Amino acid sequence: MSTSELVPPRRCAEVLSIESMRGRLPAMLADIEELVGCESPSSDLAAVAASADVVARVGARRLGRAPERIVQAGSTHLRWRFGDGPARVLLLGHHDTVWPIGSLATHPYTVDGDVLRGPGCFDMKAGLVVALHALAAVPDLTGVTLLVTGDEELGSPTSRELICAEATGCAAALVLEAAADGGALKTERKGVSLYRVGVTGRSAHAGLEPWRGVNATVELAHQVLAVEALADPALGTTVTPTVASAGSTTNTVPAGGELSVDVRVASTVEQQRIDAAMHGLRPVLGGATLELGGGPNRPPLEASSSQPLLDRAVALASALGLPPPRGAAVGGASDGNFTAGVGTPTLDGLGAVGGGAHADDEHVLVAELPARAALVAALVADVLEPGREAAPTATASGGGRSS
Repeated sequence: MSTSELVPPRRCAEVLSIESMRGRLPAMLADIEELVGCESPSSDLAAVAASADVVARVGARRLGRAPERIVQAGSTHLRWRFGDGPARVLLLGHHDTVWPIGSLATHPYTVDGDVLRGPGCFDMKAGLVVALHALAAVPDLTGVTLLVTGDEELGSPTSRELICAEATGCAAALVLEAAADGGALKTERKGVSLYRVGVTGRSAHAGLEPWRGVNATVELAHQVLAVEALADPALGTTVTPTVASAGSTTNTVPAGGELSVDVRVASTVEQQRIDAAMHGLRPVLGGATLELGGGPNRPPLEASSSQPLLDRAVALASALGLPPPRGAAVGGASDGNFTAGVGTPTLDGLGAVGGGAHADDEHVLVAELPARAALVAALVADVLEPGREAAPTATASGGGRSS
């Protein structure tokens, strides 16, 4: 991309004001407190529904309209669509958290100087507030969709198809997940595959005639070593045997067992290689059989999907008087993996700056919130600029099966 192409267009001029966003900071903090104050562990569907009510209320207050409420298998998602034509930019986030009900008693919402704390503040309720205030600053939202899901922390089992459908054909997907260390944007995420290897052997008395059995534990040990050998550290591919179990009593040759396997890959090619190898596993012991379940859960978010949007973010940050954002590769996955998997240019980590996701130290840096919202607003306006290329830059891969 040439330097001239990176000059921020006129449409951004109305939203390129960091001072106007700083004026929004008290309202942003009030909104974050409201969202954090409604606990929303993913597996508690009633809590997630109540959280959706709060997000809808705050969103309607900032955007001037209520969202559509979409309930899939009991999980509540929210969607704002602006304009009657095709969507050009998708903003994506989630309102569920990993924190159980009662966490506010031990981790209350607080603001101490520049540090805001509370369960789910960093991942990612502050990011939702950044999105709402960013969109409120854009003069014309025609062509924008904001999708807020309620099951991301579970792997998005009910929202995946919705995410892919909303992203398909968009010029950009902007993911409001928390920033990487130091406020970096997430330009690469590993793809995830999850497998279950089931082993069937034959039981026998462990003391009287163990030779008559086919030991599922021993077969499982062979499979653990075979699976672990598929990793390729040079390519960033990890293949990790995790939970394993076999047998039922201490004096019986185990007749059955199973192994869970977690796979992380940096490229679609590697994800396909591992999938083929997992399906190629064969038993080592005579009389043993294997059954494989699972497969690719999320495709990788590769740098090629993020680079053009990162380039735009750098140019827009300069116009805002902000330090240029850098890109970072991270091992964790998000719904941005799905949007990249359908061929939509994707930039992730646009939410809050802070740290401690899922941990006791979860926190948000207050001073960074206005800058983040200004950058998101400028990116939205930039993507909506007339004549901006809207075609996806990658071939949709689909990403395999959902967990």
